[in-house]
Amino acid sequence: MSMRVELDEPKCVASGQCVMAAPEVFDQREEDGVAIVLDDGPAPELHDGVREAAAICPAAAIHLVER
Repeated sequence: MSMRVELDEPKCVASGQCVMAAPEVFDQREEDGVAIVLDDGPAPELHDGVREAAAICPAAAIHLVER
């Protein structure tokens, strides 16, 4: 199964929860803390962490497309 990670930057509230759940896939910009996607097509072994990041995002700014 493949996964594509999409981030709705304007919705991001810079809580950092995604970085804690999946640091290989998410980071935060230094200037404002808004999340950035480091890998929009993560390896299967990272999928659980990415799903957790999407589930705990307080702004619901992370969207996953799984095939």
